[in-house]
Amino acid sequence: MEIAGVSAAISTLNQASPTSLVSQTSLKMLDMSLSSGEQMGAEMVKMMENSVTPYLGGNFDMSI
Repeated sequence: MEIAGVSAAISTLNQASPTSLVSQTSLKMLDMSLSSGEQMGAEMVKMMENSVTPYLGGNFDMSI
């Protein structure tokens, strides 16, 4: 995220009421957590798929 974007987000949050600020912050943290979890899950699936075929990529044949 760009610095200008962060600055704009902070100023928007500062204008909100304190309870609204807590709610918005909590929702943003939850969103970041879910995004991170989805990404790690996708990477885990990819690793598990590769472990099913351990011989895949074990040999490299090259001819010139």
